[in-house]
Amino acid sequence: MPDPEILAAAIAANVRGQRAHRGMTLDELAARSNVSRGMLIQIEQGRTNPSVNTLSRIGDALGVTVGRLVEVSDTPVVRIVHADDIVTFEHGGGGSARLLVGTDAPAILELWDWRLGPGELHDGDAHPAGTREMITVLDGELTISLYGKSHVVGTGDAVVFSADRPHRYANEGDVPLRFVMVVTEPAERLDD
Repeated sequence: MPDPEILAAAIAANVRGQRAHRGMTLDELAARSNVSRGMLIQIEQGRTNPSVNTLSRIGDALGVTVGRLVEVSDTPVVRIVHADDIVTFEHGGGGSARLLVGTDAPAILELWDWRLGPGELHDGDAHPAGTREMITVLDGELTISLYGKSHVVGTGDAVVFSADRPHRYANEGDVPLRFVMVVTEPAERLDD
């Protein structure tokens, strides 16, 4: 994983560049992303490493993936992401979310490797309308909650769902959970 200072600088440059490319003010981005203007200033100045949820909201507002916002170098036609360059978001209980690779519009895709310790959970924000998530469980048992219902996905099983509502990933078991997730957003925003 890149050094935290290098990552913060890359995020700062990418958010600032994407916002400028769209001619968007800080206030406009704050309103569209539901991230405070003060937090956006800290991010654009490289003074903080934002959470995956914050980056997701900013990416959604800019129409780019989290992968694009954490990209340390320019994206060539063929891009190999080396293990040392994979961005990992650590969370309590020993869990992590590793963004393996992502692409920008028109085909917005992200590939994630998630790990949750026993009893650990993660609340995901709603993505733009039309966003889908596809998950396969490699080890353990995933309890996914959305639309007011919980669903259990066992080892070797897969699930696909609309991710345009808040959702929760939880490990309600007593062994570590590992799953791989693909997030895909529509080429055209359905709510614009």
